[in-house]
Amino acid sequence: MLKVLLLFIILIVGVVLGPLLSGHQGYVLIQTDNHNITTSVTAMVIMFVLLQFLLILIGWCYRRLIRTSTFTHSWLFGGYKRSRARLQTKQALLKLAEGDFKQVEHLMTRNADHAENPVVNYLLAAEAAQQRGDYLRTNQYIERAAEVADKDQLPVDITRVRIQLAQGEVHAARNGVDKLLNHAPRHPEVLRLAEQAYTQSGAYQSLIDILPSLIKVGLCDEEHIHQLRQQAYIGLMNQIMAEKGSTGLKAWWKDQSRKLRNDIVLQVAMAEHLIECNDHDTAQQIVLNGLKQQYDERLLLLIPHLKADDAEAVQKSLAYLLKQHGATPLLNSTLGQVALHHGQWAEAETAFKAALAQRPDAHDYAWLADAFDRQHKREEAAQTRSKGFMLTLKRESDAEE
Repeated sequence: MLKVLLLFIILIVGVVLGPLLSGHQGYVLIQTDNHNITTSVTAMVIMFVLLQFLLILIGWCYRRLIRTSTFTHSWLFGGYKRSRARLQTKQALLKLAEGDFKQVEHLMTRNADHAENPVVNYLLAAEAAQQRGDYLRTNQYIERAAEVADKDQLPVDITRVRIQLAQGEVHAARNGVDKLLNHAPRHPEVLRLAEQAYTQSGAYQSLIDILPSLIKVGLCDEEHIHQLRQQAYIGLMNQIMAEKGSTGLKAWWKDQSRKLRNDIVLQVAMAEHLIECNDHDTAQQIVLNGLKQQYDERLLLLIPHLKADDAEAVQKSLAYLLKQHGATPLLNSTLGQVALHHGQWAEAETAFKAALAQRPDAHDYAWLADAFDRQHKREEAAQTRSKGFMLTLKRESDAEE
């Protein structure tokens, strides 16, 4: 534009100064019905230039007037609405602290388009509507927030997933979480929502996959991570058992790391699943191997439920535990139950008497009575059942008090 203007000026100067310097200014005649106007070319050009400047001045004044009018209108009306929006947003935040969600929704949406950050207003209004159970308005506010957010959709998507979880739309929330993790894999709130969505939807492998990220961002302590990991692997066991049975369980367990296979909670869960699948031999192997590595009563409690053919291996393991850890009531009771299961009535009697000498237990009294019955000791069996019955009544009375 500047080059054109300079070229135009040079042209005008040439037209004006050319004739003057040569002594020939030219002749211009403008003739009408009643008048004849004569002038030189130089004067005509000067008048034309002045007319152009006059038109430019009029245009500049007009634009200035329009801008001034627009600014005044914006200042008078837009500024008022922005001020009202700020005030209403502050009032809404106070109502949010009070738990008055109806007022929060009302104040957040009034003049929301004139607020400093309309997205925040619409998202808070959506959460308030969700708290009131108005799902239609909740979705409307979410969609409006998405419109005004333009390219910054992350806050909108996070709020949408949070509301979906609160409404019980677990699978929709999981789909939203998958997309969020692609865009913001280390975002703390995204990971927190992912934990909830994967846990509630049973996506245990996905839950396991995000555990390293949960640790890196410091969202959970080690104890919580450990519990999540155990929960996820037990959930995987349930899924594999339902789909592939004991064969799939054994193959999956074999592929896991040694550290995982040495986890007592997972050993107990795996053995329970195998017992449920009627694979007692593999379950017994897991229980006995676990007890060799670490004495734990949770594993010991599973032994009476085993129906494996190799009773001798169980008895050897229990004898070893007795030497290593002493004759605890649970060990003696377990020995008695194993002996009772395999028809070793005298050994069962001895074990249950040893367990009862250490602490009274209604179950042990009942099993000891069975051992007496098998040996045709009717009087001892009756006395033992009476003791167990009295112990049960006493404990029930103590519980009621």
